[in-house]
Amino acid sequence: MKKALLVISFGTSYPQARQKNIEACEQALADAFPDRDFFRAFTSSMIINKLAQRDGMDIHHPRQALESLKRAGYQDVLIQSLHIINGDEYEKIVREVAHFQDQFARIDIGVPLLSGDDDYHRLIDAIEYQSPPLASDERLVLMGHGTTHHAFSAYACLDHMMQTYQRPFMVGAVESYPGIETVIKRLQQAQVRKVYLMPLMLVAGDHAIHDMASDEADSWKVLIQQAGIAAEPIVQGLGENPLIRQLFIDHLAAVAAPPEPSGDQRSAIVMPATDVKEPIA
Repeated sequence: MKKALLVISFGTSYPQARQKNIEACEQALADAFPDRDFFRAFTSSMIINKLAQRDGMDIHHPRQALESLKRAGYQDVLIQSLHIINGDEYEKIVREVAHFQDQFARIDIGVPLLSGDDDYHRLIDAIEYQSPPLASDERLVLMGHGTTHHAFSAYACLDHMMQTYQRPFMVGAVESYPGIETVIKRLQQAQVRKVYLMPLMLVAGDHAIHDMASDEADSWKVLIQQAGIAAEPIVQGLGENPLIRQLFIDHLAAVAAPPEPSGDQRSAIVMPATDVKEPIA
């Protein structure tokens, strides 16, 4: 039976960020599952179209990738999401996989980064690994994307756990709670002298470059500096962190563990607490 491993991320139009983050995660997963042929898909149609027009890259949407795998005769498919939370982008993958549920002997999904209690603890450890040394009056502020989806609560949960375990980190979000105004107020209350800014995103792409680190009037760096606090951006995505890559590997291993079905049995979509190949034409 032909086996495939499909890794799905939001994507990025920044080549260096793709190499350091997305491709680093893809390669780590490919190395961890060497018995499977490895393929890629992005959930962002805007990025897929931009890369096709600008760079001539042919990257599939999840449905296109699954259709290609079916045509090529793959019957055992493992999928790993590289998304951070169980939000809109991850639900796109779940809907597409449900559409193909009866077309493969087995198709299972490894969940996003923050999907269970242990994930939060491991993410905090990974952030500490990636953080610069911090003085008592310094903090690391993490910029999450944010979402209107109810999964936005993951950011506040992570921030609360960091406080509970007395880590010198704070979490904010560009498009939901906790916003930058809340972060600045807390920094002032704690009499913080300097912050380091780092994206709480797989890739240090457009948000990290423009909304976090730029000299634009509404960037987090500028707003924090205007509040009288020094701010130094660290433009690194979570995908550069080996502890994050291992967490994704473990999520996939959790769904890879069950035995393969036989006969006419079909695998359910599991929702648990090598060189990369181009998509098949």
